[in-house]
Amino acid sequence: MLVTIQVDLYDRLALTLESDLVQMVNKTGAKGVLIDISAVSIVDSFMGRIIGNIASMSRILDAATVVVGMQPAVAITLIELGLPLKGVHTALDMEKGMNLLKSMIHIPQEDDDQDLTTDDSIAE
Repeated sequence: MLVTIQVDLYDRLALTLESDLVQMVNKTGAKGVLIDISAVSIVDSFMGRIIGNIASMSRILDAATVVVGMQPAVAITLIELGLPLKGVHTALDMEKGMNLLKSMIHIPQEDDDQDLTTDDSIAE
């Protein structure tokens, strides 16, 4: 599941995002959630907790979460606020995030050209 946050979220919108996203993970059976926050310039402690909550709730529903596109100022703010975002995996951009998510949920990468057959599966 791909979520792109295009604006800085105020509290009510962040809570709605959290609720809607967790419901969609449950409804669709998604195994991964990729959250793009590259357009977000400010993350306060509340928004940091919401991202952490989304990751925790998704994990309970058997879905991994990767956050991509975090601006350096946002990362600094999160650390200064004491919000390490446990359980939230991060990547620099969408491509790296998708690759990380695929590896976390064991989906072969596009560039994996390995032959998955074994000697046991060859018919005699």
